[in-house]
Amino acid sequence: MIELDVLQPAALPVVTPAQVAAGTGVRRPDWLKVRVPGGKAYAEVKSLVDTHRLHTVCEEARCPNQAECWGAGTATLMILGDICTRSCGFCAVKTGRPTELDLDEPRRAAEAIRLMNLRHAVITSVNRDELADGGASVFAETIRQTRALSPMCRVEVLIPDFKGSEAALQLILDAGPEILNHNTETVPRLYKRVRPQARYDRTVELLARAKRWAVANNPAVLTKTGIMLGLGESLDEVVQVMKDLVAVGVDVFTAGQYLQPTKAHLPVERFVHPDEFAEIKRVGLALGFRYVESGPLVRSSDRAERQVA
Repeated sequence: MIELDVLQPAALPVVTPAQVAAGTGVRRPDWLKVRVPGGKAYAEVKSLVDTHRLHTVCEEARCPNQAECWGAGTATLMILGDICTRSCGFCAVKTGRPTELDLDEPRRAAEAIRLMNLRHAVITSVNRDELADGGASVFAETIRQTRALSPMCRVEVLIPDFKGSEAALQLILDAGPEILNHNTETVPRLYKRVRPQARYDRTVELLARAKRWAVANNPAVLTKTGIMLGLGESLDEVVQVMKDLVAVGVDVFTAGQYLQPTKAHLPVERFVHPDEFAEIKRVGLALGFRYVESGPLVRSSDRAERQVA
C-alpha cells in the first residue's frame, strides 16, 4: 500500500495565515517569491492579447507564473468573456451576469495563437451556466479555428463541468484537442466551501467519460486535472483524491499552493513546504499517473507543453 508517510506537516517549517496577516512584518516563504512581469517578450504578448481583445487566465486569475510564461512568449487564453456565473471561494475571476456572447472570439483567439507561433496552446474559460451548452460550442469552434490557422499547434482545453452535460463534453471531444483538462481543485470534504456550485462526483465522472471516449476513439488524447493545497485538506485526503483519479484513467495530475487573491477570498490555511509537493509527485507517479507536476507555484497549465512529450 502506498502511503504519504515520509513527510508530515509537523516535521517541516510551517507558515500560518496569522504570520502573513497585514502588519505582522512576516512575508511569504522564500519558495513563493516570483519576479515582477516585464521584458520585451512579455510586452509583446501583452500587446497581442490587448490588440485582439482577448482575456487570459494569467491576468484574470492573477497567476504567479505570468512573468515566466509570458516572458517565454506563451499564454493561456480564456474564452467566453471574463465574467463567471459561479462564485468559487478561491477564484479571482469576476462573478456576475455575463455579457452577450462574442461569436467572433474563436477567430481572434486562433489568430493570436498563430501570431504567437505557439506549439502548444491552452484554452480555458469562465463558467457560462446560463448558456444551453455552457459555451461548449464556442470551445469547439476555437479548436477548429486554431487547427485551421496553426495545424502544427497542440491544443489543450481546460473546461468547466457543464453541469454534467455529456452532450457539451462530446462537442469538445469531437473537435479534437490533444489534452482534455478539468480541474478537481480540492478534496471532497471542502467542496461546499471552495466550489459551492460544483460536485466532486461530477468532476470525477466528467474525467471518466473523457477517458472512455479517448480509449474508444483516440487513445492519444490525454486527460488531466489539478488541485490546490493549503485550503485545509489533509495529506491522506490528497492521496485518496489521487487514487480516485487514477481509477478513472486520468493521465496528468498537477498540484500547487493556493494563494489568496484578495481579502474577500478564502484564506490560506497553510503554506505547504516544497518537500511535501515532491512527496506528492512521488506518490502520484507510483499510483499510476503518466505525468505529475507538483510544486508551490505549479498551476494547471504550468509547463503544459512538456506533458505530451
